[in-house]
Amino acid sequence: QVQLVESGGGLVQAGGSLRLACANSGRTFGSYAMGWFRQAPGQEREFVAAITWSGGNPYYADFVKGRFTISRDNAKNTVYLQMNSLKPEDTAVYYCAANRQGVTTNPKAYDYWGQGTQVTVSS
Repeated sequence: QVQLVESGGGLVQAGGSLRLACANSGRTFGSYAMGWFRQAPGQEREFVAAITWSGGNPYYADFVKGRFTISRDNAKNTVYLQMNSLKPEDTAVYYCAANRQGVTTNPKAYDYWGQGTQVTVSS
């Protein structure tokens, strides 16, 4: 069973950094590829980054390349999203998700979702 809980969101000024964490309370974390998505008010949920079960092949949306880094620590059952050089347009609720199929940008491919953590970037 996979149960995901995000943390680390908050209010930050433009140019600042935040590190999101997604902890899984289940015992099969290492079997899943993990992804981060975000959803701003009135907008659809969009892909941010994903990583394989082994921690390889990280994949990013173009708008975060060079600013965000996804990583995971399977011993801690946790995946991270380091966000640097934040912009006001990064403001959204950020969700982590798990799937067995591998790295994909398609939210429908993900089987489990966390409740989300709010990130607000002020200008």
